[in-house]
Amino acid sequence: MSDGLMLLENILQSVYTGLIVGCIYGLMCVGLALIFGVMRVINFAQGEFLMLGMYAAFFGFTHLGLQALLGPYVGPFVAALFAGVVVFVFGVILYEAFLRHITGMRVAKTEGEGHYPQLTLTLGLSLIIANGGLLLFGSTPVTMRTPLSSTAWEIGPIFGTEMMLFLNQGRTIASLVAIAVAVSVSLFISRSRWGTMMRAAADNPQSATYVGIHVGKSHRLAFAMGSGITAIAGGLIATYYPFQPYIGGEFIIIMYTGVLLGGMGSVSGAFLGGITIGLVQQLSTLVLPNQLQNAAIFVAFLIILVVRPQGLFGRNVERV
Repeated sequence: MSDGLMLLENILQSVYTGLIVGCIYGLMCVGLALIFGVMRVINFAQGEFLMLGMYAAFFGFTHLGLQALLGPYVGPFVAALFAGVVVFVFGVILYEAFLRHITGMRVAKTEGEGHYPQLTLTLGLSLIIANGGLLLFGSTPVTMRTPLSSTAWEIGPIFGTEMMLFLNQGRTIASLVAIAVAVSVSLFISRSRWGTMMRAAADNPQSATYVGIHVGKSHRLAFAMGSGITAIAGGLIATYYPFQPYIGGEFIIIMYTGVLLGGMGSVSGAFLGGITIGLVQQLSTLVLPNQLQNAAIFVAFLIILVVRPQGLFGRNVERV
């Protein structure tokens, strides 16, 4: 194979890998964007919800019988959805115990509208959950690898040449699950009664209260859904990536960068922002060592924000 064809093959392989990884990144960004879009809360604990989703999927798959019941091919992805339910419930508990006191109409007239205690609280929750995970789960990395994560579909020869593409089966299916969940969330927000209530509470909480919408319930649902959605992404990542209790720190920057790229508060933009990060991350490996992948992400991020401060797919006033 000539050098030109080899380079083209590497580019196509990187684009494919970037797209499937980016879909999973996009899903975890959707969870963060939903919380910010409805509640206007910058949640520093979102990375820990990703971590909890990984462990919930792992224990559901290995200890609760999903592997024995559904097998190694379907079980991991059902375990990821199970993780979303578990962390959704955990999100409801956290909201009722802590966040309802510093969000919504309770802080509408206070200085900074509650943002200062929100930042402190979510940062504290991040530290507590991460260190609690260390006590519960230990520091040894674990993973939920299955036969799918180590096998690939081969496509080729391409264009009548010697070029071949290798599509990792586990990541490909995980990306399809991520797309299905993201589309379901978008339809829920745009077409359901609860979605209408959340959008109204996001646009104008005071006016929403006047027409009978319970802003607190909308915020509780948004926080729990955002937590659960990111946990599902964590469960999908756990099928091919080793993790430990402090892994949230590796992905929280990706989440915030994806949300900002897509347009802060835009759910659909956050998903596309995650895909953009996946593409930049994988394509950068063609010219940069793996250690500089995050540097490439931030260079692209800064260039995009100089051109479009509101993000690639957002508007200056867009919410949810």
